[in-house]
Amino acid sequence: MTERLFKALNKDGSAFHGGAGTWHLPSDGTPGEWMPPIEGELVVCHNGYHLCRAEDLPKWLGPAIFEAEYRGECLEAEEKLVVREARLLRQLNWDDRTARLFACDCAEDAARGAAWAAGWEAAWAAGWAAARAAAGDVERAAEREWQSAKLMEYLYGSRK
Repeated sequence: MTERLFKALNKDGSAFHGGAGTWHLPSDGTPGEWMPPIEGELVVCHNGYHLCRAEDLPKWLGPAIFEAEYRGECLEAEEKLVVREARLLRQLNWDDRTARLFACDCAEDAARGAAWAAGWEAAWAAGWAAARAAAGDVERAAEREWQSAKLMEYLYGSRK
């Protein structure tokens, strides 16, 4: 596994986005213990540990964000991975202040995008519906990529 993976939880390690149980937290630079292996078939949202990739993380934010890893079987799903075994490697730089700064950055970027879109609408009001829809898909993908990159800056401490 070379890709960074993440898990959003409550600060005490309990589930934040559904699920049950409490994860073993990392401590003093040492990863948390491996969670018990999941029995049975891996099923999205029903059976397995759920992790996310950097590009998925803006959808799964929570009170605490951890870098995580898995071993063994992995089921790739839209906006998440479902795995049989996982552990938390370290808690990342995410608190109320960082969350507010990230939200402000996203709002500023969205406002800039909305102003551009308003200009686009005024200039191209007649026709171009299909082109606008396609551009919207590209814009959403670009926004998601921008959010992921900005979030990584906050989580890994390159912004203060």
